[in-house]
Amino acid sequence: MREEIAMEQRMDWWKDSLVYQIYPRSFQDSNGDGIGDINGIRQRLGYLKELGVDVIWLSPVYQSPNDDNGYDISDYQAIMEEFGTMEEFDLLLKEAHDLGMKLVMDLVVNHTSDEHPWFRESRKSRENPYRDYYVWKEPKTGLLDPEGGPGAPPNNWGSRFRGSAWEWDEATGMYYLHMFSKKQPDLNWENPKVRQEIYRMMSWWGKKGIDGFRMDVISMLSKNQDYPDGEIKDGNPYGDGLPYYANGPRIHEFLQEMNREVLSKFDWMTVGEGVGVGPGEALDYAGFQTNELNMMFHFEHVEISPGPYGKWNNNPADLVELKQVLSRWQTELEGKAWNSLFWENHDYPRAVSRFGSDDPKYRELSAKMLAICLYLMKGTPYVYQGQELGMINCPFTKLSDYRDIEIFRVYHEMVEEGDVPHEEMMTYIHHTGRDNARTPMQWDDSPCAGFTTGIPWIPVNPNYKEINGEEQQNRKDSVYWFYKNLFQFRKHSRVIKEGTYRLLLPDHPGIFAYERWREEEGLLVACNFTAQYQELPIPDLTEGKMILGNYGDGGDRKGLRAYEGIVWERQNPLAAGKSCSDSPSHP
Repeated sequence: MREEIAMEQRMDWWKDSLVYQIYPRSFQDSNGDGIGDINGIRQRLGYLKELGVDVIWLSPVYQSPNDDNGYDISDYQAIMEEFGTMEEFDLLLKEAHDLGMKLVMDLVVNHTSDEHPWFRESRKSRENPYRDYYVWKEPKTGLLDPEGGPGAPPNNWGSRFRGSAWEWDEATGMYYLHMFSKKQPDLNWENPKVRQEIYRMMSWWGKKGIDGFRMDVISMLSKNQDYPDGEIKDGNPYGDGLPYYANGPRIHEFLQEMNREVLSKFDWMTVGEGVGVGPGEALDYAGFQTNELNMMFHFEHVEISPGPYGKWNNNPADLVELKQVLSRWQTELEGKAWNSLFWENHDYPRAVSRFGSDDPKYRELSAKMLAICLYLMKGTPYVYQGQELGMINCPFTKLSDYRDIEIFRVYHEMVEEGDVPHEEMMTYIHHTGRDNARTPMQWDDSPCAGFTTGIPWIPVNPNYKEINGEEQQNRKDSVYWFYKNLFQFRKHSRVIKEGTYRLLLPDHPGIFAYERWREEEGLLVACNFTAQYQELPIPDLTEGKMILGNYGDGGDRKGLRAYEGIVWERQNPLAAGKSCSDSPSHP
């Protein structure tokens, strides 16, 4: 019993940690080649410590030909030459630990690069010992193949980067599966040799001293072995294979095995990227008793309000839908699993542009409001580089300014081979494209925003003279200081870390309001997602004092100004003899 208690206490550190994601290519260049690197990260460790960061999540730094910016790995136990050396990585790990911060790596094991030695061997012949490390299938004979093979692909699945998920290999006369780029062949997790190779690699990093893994598309490891066709919808010529390649029949068997073989042997934080995962599935992956992972990332809240072309749209976010999604995750995981709280990462646009306002009049207010709204919920907070400065989407006007393979693939399919006008597609890319989050970190107002002395690999957002870290560190009412103070407030509040959640005003189109409760202690959080004044129809606001707000004053308690976010102490209505139903659900 004593050992079980010690283990529970030891594993709780990730619940109370601020996690900061670094996209190495865009964080800090130390040698003037225009590409961020490991030594650049080392130079900025003091900045992260000062902000209050507990855990650094490092996007892939492994050896890679960079077809998908490092998510196509050719050697799991080597560092990409552009980023530095293994010796420099070891110094980064030591210096982060010396400052009291932990470091979590990105684990990408649904697929490798087609330049990985395993795949180079696998494609040599059907009899090669590595053949079954990947998913190879015979063509459907007698059918026209749009990709140029002698028969149709094994099924109609579309790649998540558009086009077919199958690539014809002339040398051996078969197709291989790639759910992303054709240079990212999917590993065959049905093969126990593959799993053991991955577990050995993970243990190697563990012995080096890392503090865990963020697990890329971990819900996709197990595929339906019948490989059925997917439904054709939304005008896409390819089938939706999501029901068959995500949350597959053996996924929990694989992750429980991974836990036994590796995860349970280290004091790690583990968070899985959950493609196709809702709260119910999250309980299976990361429930307190499942012996799999600590947390799951979901994308329901950042993928709301889709259009006819899925995520490629310029639709405004629907606040009622956003409230429904985030509240469902808070309530359905309560007492059963732990939440991950994030607005941004390397795959999604900037939160201020998506949910707040780019207007200089409201940009900082909305950035602070979004921080209040999300980070006072229950779960581990994640901040993506530049989010703490209120960085916004890049105003690129030319397709050539972008670098993301997904953007070029979707442009080719929808514009060059489809009927979407160029101008319309460019608005979609500006609204939802991944490169919005990948422009260089804006450190100061010097050329290239202090990111590099060379030519950056992707253009710097031209607003860096107005939005940069140096200016904000020197100004106490900045987004940077608001983030820093907010996370200090979180760390000292048991009601935020432990309390339950209750949504208020669920149908209000402009206000996101909720309560947090821990015994007699309560907080009311109210956020205005519009540029208009909103009356606040919540009773008894005069009973508690305001303890946090983004306007720097007390507010008027009757309503919320443009993009205002306020937190009040709240008296327990049950203790006061009132019913929770006294709070109206609609203005």
